[in-house]
Amino acid sequence: MEGHSGRWSVGLAAAGATRVAYGQLRRRPPVEPRMWRRTNYAGRGVELYGGLAAAAGAATAVAAARGVALRTRLAAVGAALAAGACGAYDDQYGSPAERGFGAHLKALRERRLTSGAVKLLGIGAAGLAAGVMLKAHPADRVLSGIVIAGTAHAVNLVDVRPGRAAKAVLAVGVPALLRRGPAALLAAAPVGAAAAVLRDDVSERTMLGDAGAHALGAALGTAVAVANGRTGLLLHAAVLVAMTAAGDRISTAERLWKAPGVRQVDSWGRVAHPYG
Repeated sequence: MEGHSGRWSVGLAAAGATRVAYGQLRRRPPVEPRMWRRTNYAGRGVELYGGLAAAAGAATAVAAARGVALRTRLAAVGAALAAGACGAYDDQYGSPAERGFGAHLKALRERRLTSGAVKLLGIGAAGLAAGVMLKAHPADRVLSGIVIAGTAHAVNLVDVRPGRAAKAVLAVGVPALLRRGPAALLAAAPVGAAAAVLRDDVSERTMLGDAGAHALGAALGTAVAVANGRTGLLLHAAVLVAMTAAGDRISTAERLWKAPGVRQVDSWGRVAHPYG
């Protein structure tokens, strides 16, 4: 019973901290408000405060979570905040002409450092640093780093429609709450933060952006890393590497997102547009 109450406490703390941060950001935007507004897929202007708030809310809840070792909390908070910061950098300085893993690798081969490359390298380093804190064996540390950074990238990969990334976090994170131990407590933080901004996301008032998607993904990836041994880490890493290789084909795969069941969940709560 205590384990269940602990997960609820972390989830509610994340949701509450996210809503407080969201309200504060809307009242007092950091720097200039225009820097945190974007045009979404439907041509509608939305703000990025939801993603910043979700990153802050998830990190705050993990930092205060009881029943999780200090070293584990530091790894999770560090990964989430670093991923969120790298994502925020790309939100501000990213170029629409250079999107996707392949485009950033090509730029690196041409000795150009894009904002996306900074994001990929920064989140990769943060994931590996978290892996070092979480695991003892070098192989497990590397695999944990791949899982943490890969999950951050995977959540961002699907963030091309309102609410899709937040729903992905919930779809993966809610079953993880059924586990015992610290992994469930860690998973409760991104779940609570994602749930807190979901309504505003699907209503096109805000969006996660790279900052929110990567932060929630890194937090969730840390929970996955904590929950699994080497075999589980290897399987998760293989799936995430495959998703990264597929890249935009997953984001835009109409057959996937219009499949029975998936379409209903994906479109739930979203504003209807006559053109898509």
